[in-house]
Amino acid sequence: MSAPFSSALVLFSGGQDSTACLAWALDRFDRVETVGFDYGQRHRIELDARENVRAAMMARFPHWAPKLGPDHLLDLVSFGALADSALTADRAIEMTERGLPSTFVPGRNLAFFIYAAALADRRGIEVLVGGMGEADYSGYPDCRRETIESMQTTLRLGMEREFVLLTPLMDRSKAKVWALADALGGETLVNITVNDSHTCYRGERGELHPWGYGCAACPACDLRAKGWFEWRATAA
Repeated sequence: MSAPFSSALVLFSGGQDSTACLAWALDRFDRVETVGFDYGQRHRIELDARENVRAAMMARFPHWAPKLGPDHLLDLVSFGALADSALTADRAIEMTERGLPSTFVPGRNLAFFIYAAALADRRGIEVLVGGMGEADYSGYPDCRRETIESMQTTLRLGMEREFVLLTPLMDRSKAKVWALADALGGETLVNITVNDSHTCYRGERGELHPWGYGCAACPACDLRAKGWFEWRATAA
């Protein structure tokens, strides 16, 4: 990266996308910190996945380990309760009358960036890295490029300092996210993603599929599995 920034804060859920983003940031910045959010999600097991992915990366990529700084976990439970979606309440995963999936948590990524920016301000970090993407984004409007660009402008104006929001997966399909993991860390990073990251909305980790743990039925598992098999077919 040519920008004169040496550190980055990665919005890190412990899922496939944020795992790829963490590796991407470690490959480019001298210091990388992570931030996660407890917003009362039903798939709270992703909070454990965050720790497991970080530990695996430090153990298996010694050239990245010195760059990986502290992890921060922020409490947004009250926000999650207010949002009342299928990710935070016992509701069916379906399309709503608004044409959005019931897993959409209104304003979630916007809130994440605001909290992350406040943390980054205190940590002396200008770059925020998020795993949002338009290619496979499950219909969430706060994953769109124009939303992220607008948020970057808002943070600059509202906090009177430079912030750069980077979304390295914006134009990548899930197959290309698998390919990115392979390019950054080979089979080792792919295996960490399969075994340690968590994406399933239902929090299922009973069965290990070729693409990872999950219920194999929710939209998150569906995207992850389809991406895996598409990538494998292309890479073969």
